[in-house]
Amino acid sequence: MPNTTRPSRFQEQVLAGVADIGGALNRELPINRPTIYVYEAPVRLWHWVNALAIVVLAVTGYFIGSPLPTLSGEASDHFLMGYIRFTHFSAGYVLAIGFVMRFLWIFWGNIHSRQLFYLPIWSRKWWSGVRQELRWYMFLEKEPRKYIGHNPLAHIFMVLMAMSITVGMICTGFALYSQGEGIDSWQAKAFGWVFRLFPNSQDVHTWHHMGMWVIITFVIIHIYAAIREDIMSRQTMISTMISGERQFRDDRED
Repeated sequence: MPNTTRPSRFQEQVLAGVADIGGALNRELPINRPTIYVYEAPVRLWHWVNALAIVVLAVTGYFIGSPLPTLSGEASDHFLMGYIRFTHFSAGYVLAIGFVMRFLWIFWGNIHSRQLFYLPIWSRKWWSGVRQELRWYMFLEKEPRKYIGHNPLAHIFMVLMAMSITVGMICTGFALYSQGEGIDSWQAKAFGWVFRLFPNSQDVHTWHHMGMWVIITFVIIHIYAAIREDIMSRQTMISTMISGERQFRDDRED
């Protein structure tokens, strides 16, 4: 028997949010705790593989930029930096291939899979949401309206920081890699244009290194914001990227 209980005001707002972004519910929502399927399995898999690749790249990249002290014994007995560089390059390939696959998924995935690749800067409502979310994170305003996907402020950070910086790191990383592979390599042919922008390869090293610290800063903010939202807001965050489903807590549970 279908549940005919009238939805609460909070649930009506959640359903209105779905209509606003053009999403469609393909199953009934529980009355007491509405749950919406947001992130599909390929998106969740990319998120965690990407996170692991970034950790490996950051750690190995740090040691490449600041090598370990000289090891004891003959140099021929050690290949430590070689292993570190190999691990770095391997994680770089994982990051790059994952990014390409993640981009291609926007053609098959749901509406939420496309958020990372555009900003609706033409929408006044979106800019209003950015202001409200900024005040919410600064503890100057009560919890604003909730969003099914990324809220507008998180949307900006994900596009400008996660996606744009990732593209820059892939381009500069493969450009630097091409120096060892040679001018006839596919890396040099695909990313050699980087050295036309920065003829001094040391500049490319510097930008690549700075990009690492930008990503580390973003990761810290991202983790803080996710935990904060899980605790203070009426929607789940961390578990959503595990199960794919976002739960909205009813105001009657307070």
